[in-house]
Amino acid sequence: MSTLFPLANADDSAYADAFGADPWSVTSILSPSVEATSPSLRNYNLEHLTPQMVPAALKTAEPSVIPTAKSTQVLAARATAGVVTRPLTAELVANLAAPLPLLPLLLLLRILRLLVPTVVAAPLLLVLLATPTVPMEVAVLRTDTAERRPITVVQDARADAQILLVEEEEEEVHPTLPVRHLPHLRSPFSESQPLVLQLVQPPLTAHVALTITTPSAGIGPKEVAALRMVSQNPLVQAGVPAMHAGLLPNGKVVFLDKVENYTQLKLPNGQYAYSAEYDPNTRAVVPLSYKTNAFCSGGAFLADGRFVSIGGNAPLDFDPTVGDGFNAVRYLSRSASDASLNGQSWSEPGNKIASPRWYASVQTMPDGTLFVASGSKNGLDPTNPDNNNPTYEILNAVGITSGNNIPLEILNKNQPYYMYPFIHLMNNGQLFIQVAKSAEIFNVGTNAVVKALPDLPGDFRTYPNTGGSVLLPLSSANGYAPDVVICGGGAYQDITSPTDPSCGRIQPLSANPTWQMESMPEGRGMVEGTLLPDGSVIWVNGCNVGAQGFGVAKNPTLEVLIYDPAKPVGQRFTTGPASGIARLYHSVALLLLDGTMMIAGSNPVEQPVLTPVPNRVPSEDFVTEFRVEIYTPPYLSGANANKRPTGMTLSSKSLKADGSTFTVKFTAPAGNKAVKVALYHGGFVTHSVHMNHRMIFLDTTGFAAGATSQTLAVKMPPNRNVAQPGPYVVYVTVDGVPAVGQFVSVA
Repeated sequence: MSTLFPLANADDSAYADAFGADPWSVTSILSPSVEATSPSLRNYNLEHLTPQMVPAALKTAEPSVIPTAKSTQVLAARATAGVVTRPLTAELVANLAAPLPLLPLLLLLRILRLLVPTVVAAPLLLVLLATPTVPMEVAVLRTDTAERRPITVVQDARADAQILLVEEEEEEVHPTLPVRHLPHLRSPFSESQPLVLQLVQPPLTAHVALTITTPSAGIGPKEVAALRMVSQNPLVQAGVPAMHAGLLPNGKVVFLDKVENYTQLKLPNGQYAYSAEYDPNTRAVVPLSYKTNAFCSGGAFLADGRFVSIGGNAPLDFDPTVGDGFNAVRYLSRSASDASLNGQSWSEPGNKIASPRWYASVQTMPDGTLFVASGSKNGLDPTNPDNNNPTYEILNAVGITSGNNIPLEILNKNQPYYMYPFIHLMNNGQLFIQVAKSAEIFNVGTNAVVKALPDLPGDFRTYPNTGGSVLLPLSSANGYAPDVVICGGGAYQDITSPTDPSCGRIQPLSANPTWQMESMPEGRGMVEGTLLPDGSVIWVNGCNVGAQGFGVAKNPTLEVLIYDPAKPVGQRFTTGPASGIARLYHSVALLLLDGTMMIAGSNPVEQPVLTPVPNRVPSEDFVTEFRVEIYTPPYLSGANANKRPTGMTLSSKSLKADGSTFTVKFTAPAGNKAVKVALYHGGFVTHSVHMNHRMIFLDTTGFAAGATSQTLAVKMPPNRNVAQPGPYVVYVTVDGVPAVGQFVSVA
């Protein structure tokens, strides 16, 4: 997303001394006057170089690599995050990596050799930068005069990396010029733009030879630079298509996909991996194996913290190691305290659900059991009721079925729009269920409909025209009463289907529940909502025309929509930044521990397609997407990035939903005015359905406005209807800015 990586306006302090710049400075040095490289820097392991180490690394470099010649150029750009390079000489060997997971597709690039010839009249600066999708201001700093010369660079929104050829004297960015040997690259450019190169779904290792030429007065092109780039280990890519996802108790993200004939990762047995564990801090990705096809499964966290995937689809002949997943149960164990579990693959001890389910929803109940509803028996035409499974079953707290398939009428009457229903647990232990346009309150214990709610006006809201549904934050202020908002949807499953801009909001347990209607700025299908610790909701992903399915969506909706539930109708939506990446069928979004949002996925084709193929039916205009984006909400943008509460400690990480209290200590910024503590469960994310997603604002005492050292007594929810058992994250927000969250277990 564009403001994920905003570059702040340059200020004098950022450029006064390139080697004394703050930790978020981006510094690249080219010194053609010095021949030797530094052995110590050459061997420096940049993969483990943190932002805070950059100034020290520059200052401790040997004198031979500290440039002093007038021909030296230094590019410094102050940013909230940026590319870290190590300063070397004309024999330039520079690793490029992001210090935080804030660059959507910056592959690890190594420039093996860069030669700047002397045939050009003015010195030239070759700079490789990560590509945000907004204009950024950089400045060329000459080390002999410390003179700043700002240049505004407008970058192509589709680009992943950009090479700027800047002529120092004329402050001119040259237009693109003949380029040779560009496998896996395309270059969208015009006379007014710099040369922009984009890696188009490269393999794990891509060797790209590149020559740049520039016109010289009256004598034709002259070669000014040659370089060779090697991309190694796509640390900012998911490794597998991100069909399903969850934030694990170790702070990492699991991606889970169907059986594919290509992913970026392979297992020791030589087969492609269909699941991966992604570390947002290091961008490292580890392949995980499973035994049964998890295609379009449902899921949840068990009370013991294990992540479970339920149901799936049939095996495929090209991978004999993966079996039938229609009735499978898969377990993934991770811990906030036991690192030995990291990287371990899915466990499948052989537990089976009572009947085949593809596209089933899963809801954790107050006693830790799982309510598993809907699904297809065979993955075939849902307009034929014989293919469908409009029932529910109960799994116990460790994922073992009771063996009974119980008809659920709201599913039955809404066929074929009955799959992946929206389900939310309410504070009385009953369920809110929404399917197609219908909604009801359902009592699982008595197997009875408590109340049929009014139909939601507009188009269909569930698969294959899924919108998004969010249970808004719960709090004691209104007795933890549920408040549900559902946005988006569509009319039918075809690439011509219009999408619905409307949102309906309802309090199901109110005396007279009715839908309060409002509208997004545009129609969106496959739009998904994610709660933030400040109580707002971020809506991302989807399309403006089309539906869910292979090749039946177009016109991607790229903008972030920010929803403030506390504002009046008509004032709740504001439009945030736009991404340059289409996120269509099989995309995900979820909140990370640091309060940013990860956005990944989009695989709207039956098997991976790496380059768009026009004029295909079904459409292959949109490729399998491996890139990972990080969206930084407004509460961490600009000056807010320096206002985080820090040093948070909890008196216990084993909590109970029984009204008991625990203590939170932290350091707050000076001048603080208000605090909130949230208990947050991200759930199982797939197909714009966030199963079990919920957040509870907890009551606190002890906050001292203005004090930097804070100790709060925090009261847990009164019962498991409000906070069912499982892993949660505790977020502390001070004046709307969150501290880094910490996982806890709610028993």
